[in-house]
This record gives sequence, structure tokens and C-alpha cells, in this order.
Amino acid sequence: MRATVVLAVVVLAVLCRPAASEEWTTFMEPNFGTRLEVPSEIFSVHEGPSYRGIGEQYTTKDGRAALAVYSQQNMRHDTPRTYLQHNNLVPRRMIDYRRVTGSFFAISAVQEGMIFYSRCNFSSRSGTIHCFDLKYPAGEKAAWDAIVTRLSRSLEPLEHG
Repeated sequence: MRATVVLAVVVLAVLCRPAASEEWTTFMEPNFGTRLEVPSEIFSVHEGPSYRGIGEQYTTKDGRAALAVYSQQNMRHDTPRTYLQHNNLVPRRMIDYRRVTGSFFAISAVQEGMIFYSRCNFSSRSGTIHCFDLKYPAGEKAAWDAIVTRLSRSLEPLEHG
């Protein structure tokens, strides 16, 4: 009986995690210069232009996770903190993770069984904001942690400023 339970847990863990992705491609948006490494085997469905700024949206084949990559001119000369104050739609009490520095912010919240993660880097040289928004099932958090980390570390402006 115990072996059956262990086997069932292992099978569920394999089925509920994102597909192992050996294939990462570099997304580049040339107008404002955003660069992001994307797990292309996971986000294989192109959904068209992003809902904010200039960029693109992708989903998994089954639609359970979504990624938007975009950049925009920093018209109001926002800092990461003031940008969050003006644009964050999630009530502050619902945010599980929040990191704000002088050059970027990253926030995460859980709503209706989904994790919403957003990171934006601010380029002082070009006056642009470079972002990605990610949505994935909260029950798969452990499987997504390494993907979120790699996405976050790879986000940068093309001119590195």
C-alpha cells in the first residue's frame, strides 16, 4: 500500500510540473531594447502583442501558464517604487513577495490558485522600462522556481544601462 501511495505521488509530481526545458531562446524587442531568455519548449504558443508596452505574449500548449514580455518608455520618469504605486493592480495585502531597488522591482501574489509574478528593470540610460509578467499554477510552484529565477536574472536592456 505504501509503495502505491509513493508511486502515485511521484506520478502526480511528474504530471504537474512544467515540461523539462532544455531549449531556451533569447527574446529581443529592438524598439526599446528588452532581452529575456525564454523557455521556448514551455512557452510554445505565441498569443500576439503584449497587453502593455511593446512586446509579445506566450502560453503553454495547455494554456495553464502565460508569459508577457514588454518594454515601454518611462514617460513619467518613474522609479521602480513610483511605477508600482501607479500601476500595480494587486492590493498590497495580497502580495506575497516584494523586492524594490533603485533599478528594478519584483512582486508575486497568489490569486485563485495562480501565482502572478512580475519584474521590471529600469534603464536610466535610455529611459525605458523592461518587464515580464508570468502566471502559473500555485500548486506547481516548486517546479517553476528555477524557471522564474532564470527569467528574472536574464531580463535586461540590450544596452545594459
